[in-house]
Amino acid sequence: MSGPFGIRCTEKNKISLATLLTGLVSLSVALTLTILLLASYHSNKESLFETTFALNYSAATKMSHSIDSLFQSMRAGLAYTGARLSAGDLSDSQEMQRQLEALRLGSHYFNSIAVVDETGLVRGVDPPSVGTAGLHIATEATKEALAVKKSYISKPYYSVNGRLIVFMSEPLFDKDGIYRGYIGGSLYLQENNILNMMFGMHNLNSDGSYFYVVSSNGYLLFHPDKSRIGEDGSANLIVQKVLRGESGYDQVTNSQGITFLAGYSPVLENGWGVVVQSPINVVYDELNRNIHTLLLYTLAPFAVLMITAIWLARRLAHPFVSLANLAGRLGRGERIVLPDVKHHWNREADLLTQTITLALSDLQKQTEQLAHAAMTDSLTGLTNRRTFESIMTQWTEEQYSFALIVMDIDRFKSINDTYGHQAGDEVLKHLAHVVTSSVGPHDLCCRYGGEEFVVLLPLATVPEALITAERIRTAFETRENPLGTPVTISSGIAHFPSHAESADMLFQRADHALYRAKEAGKNRTIVAD
Repeated sequence: MSGPFGIRCTEKNKISLATLLTGLVSLSVALTLTILLLASYHSNKESLFETTFALNYSAATKMSHSIDSLFQSMRAGLAYTGARLSAGDLSDSQEMQRQLEALRLGSHYFNSIAVVDETGLVRGVDPPSVGTAGLHIATEATKEALAVKKSYISKPYYSVNGRLIVFMSEPLFDKDGIYRGYIGGSLYLQENNILNMMFGMHNLNSDGSYFYVVSSNGYLLFHPDKSRIGEDGSANLIVQKVLRGESGYDQVTNSQGITFLAGYSPVLENGWGVVVQSPINVVYDELNRNIHTLLLYTLAPFAVLMITAIWLARRLAHPFVSLANLAGRLGRGERIVLPDVKHHWNREADLLTQTITLALSDLQKQTEQLAHAAMTDSLTGLTNRRTFESIMTQWTEEQYSFALIVMDIDRFKSINDTYGHQAGDEVLKHLAHVVTSSVGPHDLCCRYGGEEFVVLLPLATVPEALITAERIRTAFETRENPLGTPVTISSGIAHFPSHAESADMLFQRADHALYRAKEAGKNRTIVAD
């Protein structure tokens, strides 16, 4: 209910005990499930990362060892055939061709094999379709192989035929130790070669995992994307590590911006490196599948647990809710009929119900007394400050027109100092009596605090408020008071909404008018500007 003479009682939304217990139980179960899922997520993530790293590192190590063994065999094959050729006559082209063909077809190590003498002349080549027999060598790699006079493996380069090649050679010495040239084999990197035969033509797995081989200077020698063979990969951090002779595993982002979990290992025989890597998205996809599976298995038991816990929480809260409802009705001023005491299965609830039921009977009697005491000033019996502020705030919010008189006993401190506080209290009670007898039945008289009093005049105009204030001032000055000597008051008047738009501002305007009355000589009434 609201109006000029009543206090609006707004009930704030409160959380009931049943709702609170239900919420706590639900939150506990939800947090438990969340913690379980998070712990499982991080545990599975670490496990999957470690497993992927270990598998890729193991695969890279095995491949590097295989390539290492392969190149040792390739060198041995070249050296063996070279020794047989050195022991004979390099001018015997038929025998040379037979030996070269036997090595190429028997081992499948090389795409082509050639013998070059010390002058750089190609004495023999297999297959003959290469077409370089009888010509002098033209590439830097073959010239370098001739110059070093020892085992040699080139970096990737393009031959005169436009093929991307890796070339390796073994020197030829006759029985007197004189250098006779070299026997060299070539791998055509962009065509079928021994690496394809060894590791497969397509090394890209369905999950996106793959491996690649880099040369000693970082160029791609083997890759699932053949268009990238011969590409410079030295900017890759993993490639840099493996070319330094390091082995291990790490997370890396490639030139396309894709993050991988990579294992890497160097090839000791030729300085190459092998990198095996899996997209990190594969790990996260597997991780998400594991979490979804875990969620499916745990959701039903947790749902049953939550429903059971909620039911139990509401059962526990029921007696307390009933008692709270009774206490709430009593707190709102309603008269309640106490129910028969019921015994509850919960010991604490049973004891509390019996105790509170007995206490509510006494509490109901005291409530009415306390409600009255809470709204009145104990000394004067007038409405107290809290009630006054609540009513004035309500009226201003509802745009209800009224006038406010703020009055103060002049020289009240002197009265207390001269006659004592007990006499001062009697003067306060006397003023309260004068005020209540000087206003209308609908006007509200309040003690604001100390020697300050206020009067709310609903629907009053400023002139009407001034007449009332002067009537109070004159009556207080002229009537006989407990001191037997004249006592005066000063007053300030403000009007809503003429002087202010809020309760606080209105009181400040009236209080300022009171201050001006004091400054002007006391015992007078001044209206706010």
